[in-house]
Amino acid sequence: MTDHRPFPAPDRRLLSPGPLVPPPDPGLTDRARGWIVTAFVTALAAITRFTMLNYPTDAKTPVFDEKHYAPQGWQVLTGGWIEDNPGYGLVVHPPVGKQLIAVGEALFGYNGWGWRFSSAVAGVVLVLLVVRIVRRMTRSTMLGGVAGLLLVVDGVTFVSSRLGMLDIFQAVFVVAAFGCLIVDRDDIRARIARVRAEGRIGDSPWGPRFGVRWWRFGAGLLLGLAIGTKWSGLYFIAFFGLMSVAFDLAARRAYGVRRPWIGTALRDIPPALYALVVVPLLVYLATYWSWFASETGVDRHAVGNKIGHDTAFWFVPDAVRSLWYYSANVLEFHSGLTNSAGNQHPWESKPWTWPMGLRPMLYYFADGENISGCGAEQCVKAVMLIGTPALWWVSLPVLAWGLWQMLVRRDWRWAAILTGYGAGLLPWFASLDRQMYYFYAVPMAPFLAMAVAMALGDILGGRHASPRRRTVGLVAVCLYLGLVVANFVWLWPILTAVPISLEQWNNQLWLPSWR
Repeated sequence: MTDHRPFPAPDRRLLSPGPLVPPPDPGLTDRARGWIVTAFVTALAAITRFTMLNYPTDAKTPVFDEKHYAPQGWQVLTGGWIEDNPGYGLVVHPPVGKQLIAVGEALFGYNGWGWRFSSAVAGVVLVLLVVRIVRRMTRSTMLGGVAGLLLVVDGVTFVSSRLGMLDIFQAVFVVAAFGCLIVDRDDIRARIARVRAEGRIGDSPWGPRFGVRWWRFGAGLLLGLAIGTKWSGLYFIAFFGLMSVAFDLAARRAYGVRRPWIGTALRDIPPALYALVVVPLLVYLATYWSWFASETGVDRHAVGNKIGHDTAFWFVPDAVRSLWYYSANVLEFHSGLTNSAGNQHPWESKPWTWPMGLRPMLYYFADGENISGCGAEQCVKAVMLIGTPALWWVSLPVLAWGLWQMLVRRDWRWAAILTGYGAGLLPWFASLDRQMYYFYAVPMAPFLAMAVAMALGDILGGRHASPRRRTVGLVAVCLYLGLVVANFVWLWPILTAVPISLEQWNNQLWLPSWR
């Protein structure tokens, strides 16, 4: 007898290799251990960053570009938090970094401790942020600790944390903004999962509204401070904005919104533009609060003195127009720092050398009869900004592995890390004629540490890996970490200006491009 009943509709779960929606995320349960690991790694960062912080100096004066920022910070401190800049003629960077340097000088005076204290604090905070961010992204306290340890022994962030310059502050603000967006992603996915569990996901074909997103708002505040430190923070606004919107689109698609693209366009992009474009712009303007309140700030009264009142933008307040004029002069200054205009520097480097640190930066060098303490007839003291080779020289294979994980396995974590890394590197290729230096790569270093930690996690294997695989992976990871730490210890003399012999100095310079 033939059964003429229609076949039942196939179960979609049988046609898909995975669940219809992401499984519930229990998060991390080792909260106490997570903070213990964080505290331990952060303490290592503090010990390394603050040890001999006031050394070296140039006869008790700043070294390298500290000679710009330490006096400017002192002027900020003693001149009503403004820069009228009588000795320089033009202030070429926004005020936030110099105001932070001024905080240290207020605490310790105009000396090495004073103009480097805030940088050291920023370097320690940067390590803490990386530990917590990687822990959240990987759901692994161990990998968070590994990422933090890698950053502790990274020569680029180590040296940048021990000099009164601006790049370490920008790196902190950028990484903190990145962390806020990672938390925002988790929060939004938890909220949309709750909407689906309550059966309301189909109430609109565009999906739910998310309302105020305080973590993304916080990212906007931090990105505004990044721009208020150096204008290159603008690159991170563009990259992080696209990343945040991509997170939203992925969430709407993953949880079954019928029209995810339109939903993202209507309900996610406008508030993202507000939080990650308008808010940073307002914060950037607010960083000039003391300039707006002053009478002697650089070009504060350009309107009426250098430009007229009856221009096409007469309706814009005079103070804002004066700031625009001042900023245009700064942009003209930076635009003129080109190789074709004859601007050359012996330690200049181009962005294609940064991933492996092929052209480091010599910040301080002293030799001669007055240098002693190395046990040889001729001693050398030097501070070189150089990425720990055992960490930076694996960047290309690690990045290639990350691209494969992102494109083939669709691993959002690698996509996020590569976005941050790319924001610190790729935009510089658009202006190769410009004079550039390796310290521009400081914001890349935290994302490199995150990427290497992720790759080490893949070497360890997942929780379902066999015991043998886990054991072999653990041995390999421990050996690699030991190599990076040993490499950092080897470089310690030329990162901290410890007196060494001329022979040892030459042994430290592994590549011809390091000389």
